[in-house]
Amino acid sequence: MNPGERLKQVRTQLGLTTREVAQLSKQIADAERNSEFLVSSPWLTQIENEKSAVPSIYKLFTIASIYGMAYSSLLAMYGVDVKKLSLFHAGMHIEKTHLTEALEATEPPSKYLELPVRFDAGLNLNETNLLSRMIETWGRVPMEFIQHLDLRHRLYGFVGFGDYTLYPLLRPGSFVEIDTERRDPRPRPVRSEFDRGIYFVDLRSEYACGWCEIIDNRLLLIAHPLSPSKTRSFEFPQDAEIIGQVTGVAMRVGAPAGESGQESLKAPWRS
Repeated sequence: MNPGERLKQVRTQLGLTTREVAQLSKQIADAERNSEFLVSSPWLTQIENEKSAVPSIYKLFTIASIYGMAYSSLLAMYGVDVKKLSLFHAGMHIEKTHLTEALEATEPPSKYLELPVRFDAGLNLNETNLLSRMIETWGRVPMEFIQHLDLRHRLYGFVGFGDYTLYPLLRPGSFVEIDTERRDPRPRPVRSEFDRGIYFVDLRSEYACGWCEIIDNRLLLIAHPLSPSKTRSFEFPQDAEIIGQVTGVAMRVGAPAGESGQESLKAPWRS
């Protein structure tokens, strides 16, 4: 069936007339204070009978609300698969470092999560190993068991393919986890550069990821000594704001230049 026929089938199964749908839509339009959410009886009849007719995003929302359907399911009827959002975004090679929102489908989340529930008893954590060999049993764990984890204070960022501030410690194209409650870049004793705090910074017109120091109301965004980038200075907090400290990194290593469509090593290297 085409989308209109399928919508008519759902409406019929609910025992609703087009006039009743129109009356119910008024409740949504009034609540949202927007007449775009209104669905008239003649309009709905047209949508159900004409293959070329496509509802607006507002009227699709109204239909989804009345029929009890997932918004993503309605979009899929018209050829829009929201599950491809993350896939397409991953293929958009954005040069600048930026925050990323969770691109989720609008379906209800699963009540279970696949997690390793038992590790090899003879595992030596001091040795490097394959994760698949470390895990003895995978199992379905109820989401309620992990709800105590504090995920609301975490953001995730992407280090742009043009951001070489901390290269080679932090490669362009990396994903980072950001703790927004840790914004104090005061120097602390460290044993190596790996222990030095990395911060995700909002520079108003762009984002950056690097080491930071605050001296006399100026924020220094410090580049790695081997990076082609230079240390930059900004008025703080007028021109620079610390979003949070990087607490986790996921990045590709050992990949040749241009493997993902990026000439990642063709940076303006300084001599």
